[in-house]
Amino acid sequence: MINEERGQEQARVNGVREIISGKIGRLTGNKEDVTRGIVDLRKNFWDDVTVNMDESDDVYETQASIKQQAELLSERERRHGQMTHQLKTLYRLLDAPYFGRIDFHEVGEEKAEPIYIGLGSLMDRNNEDFLIYDWRAPIASMYYDFAPGPAKYDSLDGEIKGDMKAKRQFIIHNGEITGMFDTGLTIGDAMLQAVLGGRASSHMKSIVATIQKEQNQIIRNEADRYLIVQGAAGSGKTSAALQRVAFLLYRYRKTLRSDNMLLFSPNPLFSSFISTVLPELGEENVTQMTFKDFVAGRIGNDLQMENPFDQTEDCLTMEDREAYRVRLDSIRFKASPAFLRIMDHWLEQLSEGGMIFRDIPFRGRMIVPGYEISRYFYALSHELPLSARLENVRDWLLRRIYAFAKRERRKDWVLEEAELLDESEYASIYQKLQQKKQFTENTFDDYRREEVLLRKMVMNREIKPLRRHIKQLEFVNHQQIYSELFYRNHSPLPVPDDWDAICRATRIRFEEGDCPWEDAVPYLYMKEKIQGRKGNQEIRHLIIDEAQDYSPVQLAYLQTAFPRCRMTILGDQNQTIYVQSFIGETMLSERLYAPDQVHKLTLTRSYRSTREIMEFARHLIPGGEQIEPFDRSGRLPKLIDVPEEKRAAVITKAIKAFREAGFGTLALICKTMKECRKAYNLLNQRHDVKLITQATSQFGKGFFIIPSYLAKGIEFDAAIINDASAANFHREHEQTIFYTACTRAMHELILLYTGEPTRFLKNVPDDKYVRAAWDED
Repeated sequence: MINEERGQEQARVNGVREIISGKIGRLTGNKEDVTRGIVDLRKNFWDDVTVNMDESDDVYETQASIKQQAELLSERERRHGQMTHQLKTLYRLLDAPYFGRIDFHEVGEEKAEPIYIGLGSLMDRNNEDFLIYDWRAPIASMYYDFAPGPAKYDSLDGEIKGDMKAKRQFIIHNGEITGMFDTGLTIGDAMLQAVLGGRASSHMKSIVATIQKEQNQIIRNEADRYLIVQGAAGSGKTSAALQRVAFLLYRYRKTLRSDNMLLFSPNPLFSSFISTVLPELGEENVTQMTFKDFVAGRIGNDLQMENPFDQTEDCLTMEDREAYRVRLDSIRFKASPAFLRIMDHWLEQLSEGGMIFRDIPFRGRMIVPGYEISRYFYALSHELPLSARLENVRDWLLRRIYAFAKRERRKDWVLEEAELLDESEYASIYQKLQQKKQFTENTFDDYRREEVLLRKMVMNREIKPLRRHIKQLEFVNHQQIYSELFYRNHSPLPVPDDWDAICRATRIRFEEGDCPWEDAVPYLYMKEKIQGRKGNQEIRHLIIDEAQDYSPVQLAYLQTAFPRCRMTILGDQNQTIYVQSFIGETMLSERLYAPDQVHKLTLTRSYRSTREIMEFARHLIPGGEQIEPFDRSGRLPKLIDVPEEKRAAVITKAIKAFREAGFGTLALICKTMKECRKAYNLLNQRHDVKLITQATSQFGKGFFIIPSYLAKGIEFDAAIINDASAANFHREHEQTIFYTACTRAMHELILLYTGEPTRFLKNVPDDKYVRAAWDED
């Protein structure tokens, strides 16, 4: 019976592939016709346009003709784009037409209908019935949400109820069914084993065929403005978020485009890792960038901004001294809601005093001194917000500049500068003179008129940067205003005990033109509140990955910068990397959002690593018992005591064994970049090894050395923790860094140490790993 059913299913696959091949052939021919039509239209565009500029009626006729031809070309190009998209979908379906089937007996119908689910929809030859439903279609949701039995889905006509008679999963390669499973509520472990048991890839894999019920809740959530996903390492939260993007682009395809969505990834390497998921689903990639790059772009040339990786490296390598304690306290406090309240209090004070303005000079001469701008600013009504007063000041300054330029252009230096103009600028002057002759009697002095135009041209060129400077409100000294907050450091609000030391350290950095990472977002928050920026209105959906490393202050800034946005917020509190996040609250905290706008989902099942690796890793963190490892067996993690001078030999032996096992992506994970460089210098003569830095944007197969804070979100076939000794991992905030490093391994994990192992292993039962001494053989 099983073989008979499999034969019937294979026959259906063969029939569907014939239809797909036919559609590909016809569509390819039609596309070629459209392509030729576009080429001809472009080639003959002006020949087909009636051009006659002698009479006014003919001008209108010409404009109408141009518009008609442009619209025809645009329609053909749009059709060509649609055909290209359809062909890509058809070629994907040709290899594996579908991955699931449900037999659904809708209430009121005579019998159950088999519904096949794949990456895209497909109609029969007559375009009357669906052969395949897109996984994002409402009816397909039952595949992910229900076991055989009562089932329902939401359609445009309301809720559709019925009975699911059967649920089947397929693994299809090159049109051949290689696996077929009848299953219940969850996607069967047999199929997951087949998908997850393979080797790591340089790009994230799509999980459409193996979406679990809890992941489907993430993907299809439409009701909540803020969707928070707390997910264990390897729980598929990032994959689900990308499927969510594909679902939203499908669901709202008339009103939402990929360029209306923005994804913040933790580093360029991660951006590369996930870059193929959406194209595989037939959607364009959304804009991706790191939060660091976004902030740096907003700060511009104001300050020299530290990046978060350098901040992390600094904190992980600083000795336990007073400066280290002050730096940590500064980072933590400036990330907290308490500091946000101090910022808001400071902004209120600026309404009465404290605004600082730059002088407006020109060629070494003062036009408007800063104190005069301040006097004008505070003479304006205090009922007006800061931004409205600044607009008033801007207009006042532009009038002052205009009057100054009018006087200044009479001076001798202006004519001297005119002698340095190039030929094109002189030609422009001559053209303007000729135009004036057409409309006036030719009795004026050409030389005099030319001199006036030359003076205007020179003065406009010289004064233009100053006008732009004023229009962009650069006369406001935001750097000094922010620094002044730490001079007037007697805040009425609660502050840390070492607040005075924090203020001194901040003032020194800002006076040198440096902006520590912990100050970058507060500085932007203050600057844009002063200027009254309206924020980006185009971005409609923000996806924030590794949200455990975003602070309440950064959340407040993002809500201001993207006022129309919905947000999908993904993270794992147990994988915190940045020191700022050790304050008890991050973007994963529901308390930071309006209760009626937020919904939180928790993913506890981990799919990336073998059961043995996750059974080991979940004992490294508080609350780890809630993590449910996926039942995929492998070897126990190995803890090896090795002398420092023998470490390279042990790593070499392990890498050889990993390669013999067929593993393609191998990582030596170090705590810091400093440790990475030391290991690289030790190993690069023995191995073809690549050092991953914060500038690395992609990787493939091979052996990599990577710092812990760049490894998050990435997975490797096998991983070696370079130094798991007590001397290296001992501070409280390093516990989650250690856990993050250990959970990068899919199949095998080795931990090296010298002396005593880290105290973070004390809660791991002895039977969850293998202890070994260094073996010279």
